[in-house]
Amino acid sequence: MTPTATALRHLARLTPGWRTIRGRVTVVLAVPTCLLLVLTGLAVADRAGDWAAARETHDRVDRVLAVQALVHELQRERGLGNGLLGGARQYRDDLDAQRARSDTARTALGDLPGTDPLDRLGAVRSSVDEGGSRSETFAFYTDAIATLTRSHTADAAGGDRALGDAMDALRALGDATESVALERGSLNGVFAAGRFRTDEYLAFAEVRASRVAALGQFGKSATADQRASLDKALATTDARRAADLEKRAAAAGDGSRLAVDPDLWWRSMTVLVDDLYGVQRSVGADARTRAGELSAAATWQLAGFLGLGFLIVAVAAALAVLSARSITRPLGALAEEADEVAGVRLREAVQRIQEADAGSGTAATPLPCRPDAPVPGSAQEITQLAAALRNVERTAVGLAAQQAALRRNTSESLANLGRRNQSLLRRQLGLITALESQEIDPEALGELFELDHLATRMRRNAESLLVLAGEHEPQRAWPGTVTIREVVQSAVAEVEQYRRVATADIEACRVRGDAVADLSHLLAELIENALVYSAVQLPVEVYGWRDLDEYCLAVVDRGVGMGAEALARANARLAGDESFLVAPTRQLGHYVVGRLAARLGAQVELRPTDGTGITAYVCLPATVLATEGVVPAGAATM
Repeated sequence: MTPTATALRHLARLTPGWRTIRGRVTVVLAVPTCLLLVLTGLAVADRAGDWAAARETHDRVDRVLAVQALVHELQRERGLGNGLLGGARQYRDDLDAQRARSDTARTALGDLPGTDPLDRLGAVRSSVDEGGSRSETFAFYTDAIATLTRSHTADAAGGDRALGDAMDALRALGDATESVALERGSLNGVFAAGRFRTDEYLAFAEVRASRVAALGQFGKSATADQRASLDKALATTDARRAADLEKRAAAAGDGSRLAVDPDLWWRSMTVLVDDLYGVQRSVGADARTRAGELSAAATWQLAGFLGLGFLIVAVAAALAVLSARSITRPLGALAEEADEVAGVRLREAVQRIQEADAGSGTAATPLPCRPDAPVPGSAQEITQLAAALRNVERTAVGLAAQQAALRRNTSESLANLGRRNQSLLRRQLGLITALESQEIDPEALGELFELDHLATRMRRNAESLLVLAGEHEPQRAWPGTVTIREVVQSAVAEVEQYRRVATADIEACRVRGDAVADLSHLLAELIENALVYSAVQLPVEVYGWRDLDEYCLAVVDRGVGMGAEALARANARLAGDESFLVAPTRQLGHYVVGRLAARLGAQVELRPTDGTGITAYVCLPATVLATEGVVPAGAATM
């Protein structure tokens, strides 16, 4: 394998989802999809830039139109103020109304970047009201208008030729309108004063030259309809009258007296300025419409590329889902069938084996397997896999049946062995008892007692085999009742180191006779376990007390104790959650106790003893306890 292939395989293992078929199909389709998305993303980024530029251009055009609206109002305010300072007192009321319109336009424009050119507007207005300098007032308005026009008429075309021409035409017409407004304002003061002052004629000539240049530039950038609108505005009666009055002013450049009604000049020029502003608004509307078209086109292009990206993702996801389903659905059907075999069919086969008549000598027939039907919608490889799984099913069912039969035979063997040992031990105990009754030598009698005790322990082990095999012992059950202390003493008598067991603190209680054998066996197993796992010099204590309708016993040792995990597993064995066939031999006592507790309906639990060691708690239900005052039917021989 080449290093490149090795690296790719290593990278694939590190890829999330590579361990599943669905994840692998998704990864395989994701690679070309990501490449397409990268290309689409680049196009989207480019279109997003165009869209942002178009939106910015649209906003700039709106800003320019708002500035021109403010400039138009300031131009009129400048002319009225210049006329008032020239002596035309009839402009007082018109000037106040015009100031209000200027303030409205200023508010509509919003904040201005950098230094506000109108920050001294209030002071200049106060100067006009007090009869200040006409030239200084005129210069303030002119500079403010120039600053506003210059800072808000930057290139807003965004690379579009039609919009660029419209903005150039709008800028040129704005300069021409400003020139006309300057001429209106300056000559309004001159006509009110009756003559030109020093340098006023030169300023008048420069304004006329600027207007001519601006109109020429407009003619180059404007459309035919826009030029026609301008020609119409310059051909009105007021425009011609203003031109005649302008010629009369031009002829008075030598300082001669001018007998011109300033109000007539103002009205005529105001109509001309308004008409020019109307043309200017029309050109601005054309520019705004073009900017809107660019913004809409950029929006549609951006939406189209985004839609293309989503379409690519949707198609890739659909392909991944369809491809994965074509593989995972048949595999899922196979997995469900395998789960059915593991969870139902094998269990039913084992149950049939276990329920078969043990004395018939014949094993139960395993459940038949399903026929080799093809999996719907599967490929050839999956069909082959289904056939292989069915072969595995047949083999597994056969093995499960054999294992179940083996376990049943094991249990039966244990039961038979237990019965044989029990029978021999019963005969042995009978012989020992006969010898004890005939022996008069104390030493020999003591040895016979030890032999009797040993045989009793052996009998308990044989009974444990029967308990594990599920066999009951009706022979040792009798009617009547026995005290709980006698039951404990019977259990102590069946352990090797019985001298180490202390049974002083046991509250009085009586136990039903049919439960005595199982309870004694249970306690013997717990006491034996406590003795084995504690030092020989340490006693094992047994306590008993009533708890409402139940009776509790505790076998306490001060031995080595158990860890939390081992204690949990031991309690699981006591609760019957594990099979004794999988347990180590040294832990069979837990399963014996669990089986006996289940017979009695009791609960057994191991808990850590205060300090060191383990305490086994046994909770006996009311069903195994005798009613107080019941007299035992006969003496119990343990």
